[in-house]
Amino acid sequence: MTFKKLFLLGGLCLTTLNAVEKPNIILMMADDLGYGDVGFTGNEIIKTPELDSFVKAGVIMTHSYAGGPVCSPTRGTCLTGRHYHRYGIFSANVGHLPREEVTISEILKQQGYLTGHFGKWHLGTLSKTVSAKGPGRKPEVNFSPPWEHAYDESFVMESAVGTWDPGYGKRAKNNPFYNNGETTMEHLKGGAARVVMDRVIPFIKRAKEELKPFLAVVWFNAPHKDIIAGEKYLEMYKGHGDSAAYYACITEMDEQLGRLQRELKNLDLYENTLQFFTSDNGPKGKTPQVGDLVAGSAGSFSGRKRDLYDGGVRVPTAAVWPAKLPSASLSDIPASTLDYLPTIAGIVGAPLPEWPIDGIDIMPQLLGQVSERDKGIPMSRGSLMALVKGKYKYMTNSSDTNVNDVMYDLSSDIAEKENVLKKMPELGAQLRAEILALDKSFAASHAGKDYKNPDFVPVGKYPAIKAGNKGVIQPKNNASGLKDSKSKKNKKTKGKK
Repeated sequence: MTFKKLFLLGGLCLTTLNAVEKPNIILMMADDLGYGDVGFTGNEIIKTPELDSFVKAGVIMTHSYAGGPVCSPTRGTCLTGRHYHRYGIFSANVGHLPREEVTISEILKQQGYLTGHFGKWHLGTLSKTVSAKGPGRKPEVNFSPPWEHAYDESFVMESAVGTWDPGYGKRAKNNPFYNNGETTMEHLKGGAARVVMDRVIPFIKRAKEELKPFLAVVWFNAPHKDIIAGEKYLEMYKGHGDSAAYYACITEMDEQLGRLQRELKNLDLYENTLQFFTSDNGPKGKTPQVGDLVAGSAGSFSGRKRDLYDGGVRVPTAAVWPAKLPSASLSDIPASTLDYLPTIAGIVGAPLPEWPIDGIDIMPQLLGQVSERDKGIPMSRGSLMALVKGKYKYMTNSSDTNVNDVMYDLSSDIAEKENVLKKMPELGAQLRAEILALDKSFAASHAGKDYKNPDFVPVGKYPAIKAGNKGVIQPKNNASGLKDSKSKKNKKTKGKK
């Protein structure tokens, strides 16, 4: 069965949507959180009680993908509904979000929403002169801050910061927080999730005072390195060695998610707020490495961050909207962060941009009204490309022949070990043709075909990154387990009171 739940609201759901006002929207995203890093996907070590409670109020999406295998590409898909190769964000810290792109914030602002972005940005530089990644990032060329993309408020940093005392340390060098376009060092001590949530909650209160629905994009830093935690959280994981800080920063983030839910309820906004929680890609590293404080779990899936195998792109995801969505539910139909924009546009009755949109409106999936998805979900890493369609995943290298192509039946082979391409050559040929057609469409978009701007100049060469080796590379190991170090705590784990 594709849709499971404890009880079904049936036709009442459709009536409810017509009766309620436009919902508030909150899009939450963790950074490098693996599929197996939370309680609701089976983790028995990391404490995520708030998140586990949160998902019970909605739909757990067991087959949901980050838009790409690394950070910036996925974040682009969230805001545009379009594959990242269309606008030149080929990898992390590559390219920027063009001003010509139509984003969720622009669509909702036209619908009377108050719009805000909080936490990590990673879709362009925030200064024309300085970048967290140095002069090679070309800060003037790639300047594309949220305040130029229809956000009323923003509290952001260009790229990753430490998960404790985020305004300090080596990660903060040339990477300050920008509060509505102005740099700030105010109240940046303690947990990074708390620092971000301290700005989200006043924004929500402002929207209520102004009698406006709101969009709040909340992109947390945990558990991306530098992985640091405070003593209160480290105390919860005594005996777990160097892994303690990894677990602890996730719990700090979890605590702030719970704080947000309580505030929404206190403000009488909870019932009519649609919230998504997801991650931007799988856990870091080829294996759980003690020295790098990498202890993340990809669950039972092969691969990790940077892989197109499911361990790199399938992420813990849930949608909660008490006024509309059924509670205590599971949906195993494939979905993606590409689906956010078309879904939200459909909810508020806004037209989609007149160019290719790669996601779909997944409300029928979330409501249990359909049993399958017709449109494929594309993902890329340079010239390596994957397409999930139905229960199959096809992987190819667009710069190579099909000699190394693979196809997996995800319904029976979640570890992606058996290549079934020879057993189903006709289906394989269809999926390969679909991938290559998408690649041509992406390249045309990147060149500016979709925009009505004769002066548009694409950033970077398509595709900007070539895979290191031709063909599709199988991960060397599953790397799905949580491994605890017996060694003394790494210096990075020391919290600051």
